[in-house]
Amino acid sequence: MRLSELLRALPEPPISVSPNDDPEITVVAHHTQRVVPGALFVAVYHRGYSVDRHEFVGQAVEAGAAAIVVSRPVDVPPRVAIVTVRNTAAAFGWLSAQRHGMPSHRLGVVGVTGTDGKTTTCTLTAAVLDAAGFGTGMATTVASKSTGPAVPNPHHTSTPEADEIQALLARTVAEGGTRAVLEATSHALDQDRLAGTEVDVAVVTRVTHEHMEYHGTPEQYLAAKARLLDLLLPNPRTPKAERVDKAAVLNADDDNSFPRFAPRSPAPVLSYGLGPAAALRAVDVHRRQWGTEFRVVSPWGEARLELRMPGEFNVYNALAAVGAGCTLGAPFHVALDALAVQKGVRGRMERIDSGQPYTVVVDFAHTPDSLERALKLLRSQTAGRVFVVFGSAGERDVPKRAWMGRIAAKLADLSIFADEDPRREPSEKILDDIAAGAVEVGAREGEQFLKIADRREAIAEALRRARAGDTVLLAGKGHERSIIGQRDGQLYTFPWDEHAVARELLSELGFGGRG
Repeated sequence: MRLSELLRALPEPPISVSPNDDPEITVVAHHTQRVVPGALFVAVYHRGYSVDRHEFVGQAVEAGAAAIVVSRPVDVPPRVAIVTVRNTAAAFGWLSAQRHGMPSHRLGVVGVTGTDGKTTTCTLTAAVLDAAGFGTGMATTVASKSTGPAVPNPHHTSTPEADEIQALLARTVAEGGTRAVLEATSHALDQDRLAGTEVDVAVVTRVTHEHMEYHGTPEQYLAAKARLLDLLLPNPRTPKAERVDKAAVLNADDDNSFPRFAPRSPAPVLSYGLGPAAALRAVDVHRRQWGTEFRVVSPWGEARLELRMPGEFNVYNALAAVGAGCTLGAPFHVALDALAVQKGVRGRMERIDSGQPYTVVVDFAHTPDSLERALKLLRSQTAGRVFVVFGSAGERDVPKRAWMGRIAAKLADLSIFADEDPRREPSEKILDDIAAGAVEVGAREGEQFLKIADRREAIAEALRRARAGDTVLLAGKGHERSIIGQRDGQLYTFPWDEHAVARELLSELGFGGRG
């Protein structure tokens, strides 16, 4: 594909292109390790990146780049074409999409954002669409797929870089798929990783508190989330080949997002929730042990759903999946049948059963809101005591630490504060910050809470103390396969599997291995 053909995809013309030649482009890359002869290297830089890729233009040229995209002057040999744009991150998305043939234009695409519930909602939506016979691609925090089985996501990022997203969408199209579901984090939206992707259904779960270290204020966090709605706008130059209905599926019960997002949506709004004002709602809700039964009232019909996933939050996730799936053509009864057989997502309210007389649950809860909801749910169905092991990420969102400490102290009988991903920050500082919140509400160290930085030892202590009828919640890591910390003063990624560690420790206590 010629450079000029790639540049036609940009929504605004480049500031300049020089010299005036038109090389054949073999690949679009933003990392020098992916540069091959004939590559177009995009010097991506935006808030949140630790490096400015303009600094690696020279390396890209040495590796054979035929052209580069920059937002500021750089020195390159005359043979290399220089394209100057205002925003290299957004350009990278559009150029990657064009290189892969604008795959989102041949798919019905769902984008899901929110603070919590994104991964579960994506997974349920993909299950609905697959059950309806649509080959469905998916990218989430936990797993990704084109039209085949999902494979685990080994990284700590939920939304891949733009070139990876476009490659996944292109594989989905090549395999005959017609739908895709993408988890869209606030970082990804702010960093234009979804540029070049036209979304048909924008789902917003629940927006609470998270990532203040990046966004700065709740208003900026909300503004980043709202950018998903902008992706609903059609591209007038390249209309979609896969013509589907468009909608913004918004949580009517979320006072943070709904009043701001509903007026902004360029597509019809489908509200969902538990209140009577929602167009898609759950009524006559009955809690079951590790499940929920309710009647779904929707624009497509009414029927009862027995969901094999606990908690009111999963009722919302299921409703959002119905809204997204049915908007994109899934029959209502097929959607409910698909949801009825889902057992949940790895690391989301997942029980570890090794025959022990108490309940052990692994959950990704790592925000104040998700921790509170998880503890309230477990408290409501626990005859004995509730223990929780959790931490907070280093170099991230310091204000939430004390907040989570207060929540745990109020809702758990014993909280053990442990490492999550300390990164370069001292573990002791992180745990002290969490403990300060617990102390504020009257908790005492050694009685209502402990500080044990070593996460394995913290989990072992909780399991040793648990008795019949108790519940132990292991929160914050969920599906993740690593803990990011330090070794010899350098950032280091340590292998970690919360499920495996829990089973190993239960085995050491004499419980034998069913889960």
